[in-house]
Amino acid sequence: MQIDDQLKTVVREAYGQIATQSKAYNEASCCGATNCCSPTDNPAIMADDYSQLAGYVADADLGLGCGLPTQFAQIKPGDTVIDLGSGAGNDCFVARHETGPTGKVIGIDFTDAMINRARKNADTLGYNNVEFRVGDIEQMPVVDNTADVIVSNCVLNLVPNKKNVIAEIWRVLKPGGHFSISDIVLAGDLPANLLKAAELYAGCVSGAIQQDVYIGLIQEAGFTNLTLQKQKAIFLPDELLANYLTIDEIAAYRQSGTGIVSLTAYAEKPTTPSKPRVQLADLTRKADACCEPGSGCC
Repeated sequence: MQIDDQLKTVVREAYGQIATQSKAYNEASCCGATNCCSPTDNPAIMADDYSQLAGYVADADLGLGCGLPTQFAQIKPGDTVIDLGSGAGNDCFVARHETGPTGKVIGIDFTDAMINRARKNADTLGYNNVEFRVGDIEQMPVVDNTADVIVSNCVLNLVPNKKNVIAEIWRVLKPGGHFSISDIVLAGDLPANLLKAAELYAGCVSGAIQQDVYIGLIQEAGFTNLTLQKQKAIFLPDELLANYLTIDEIAAYRQSGTGIVSLTAYAEKPTTPSKPRVQLADLTRKADACCEPGSGCC
């Protein structure tokens, strides 16, 4: 528990600073982490482009994500949407466009500076159905069975106890509700020095877990219709790795077959609880054929 609290402090402090930085600076590092990599050499290592999505608000986009979960989230007019780790409100405002004035959007973040920036953006836009709450997503400040849809972008990988977050997602989703979450996962083990790097932890990589473990946690919670909506490989350049590894260790890492992957996972909370098992290989094959909006299976 003490280690978990220490890691949360690292993340909170890092993202408090990130809240004051520009999108350009944040995109050039790993999810905006300070001291992670050079802002001039490594543009947009993880972030996807939101600027073409309806509802996009440039002042809310800090370039921190690793996917576009809101694009895949199947939000309908009138839905209640919760965004986990809402930052300056980027996904919340895109979600608000989809849910419309009759819906409701709740952003949750445990960094005061992010909440303040998000609330300022909402006030500027005049949105009275978008609110931002300070809270830990392991203990959401939300009552049971609230949300039709939950989204999150590159946040669960920052949380030490992911099982707790997934249990909370189950609790606050309505029966029949669903989530679409983008995250960083691993295929193989990262070198030990990377795992020990606090800056890189705050930068989204070292807090990631194995992809099969991540999928297993979702299944064990009871979610159904689990689908990988999108996957992409994340390449960490040598100049970033050189902060943590020797030249020989970098070469060994390149040859190890270890992969860092951004995925967007969709699943539903059934009206009648059940726990079907889906093989990871089947999900990966489906994601390869169905990784873009409009492909007919998302």
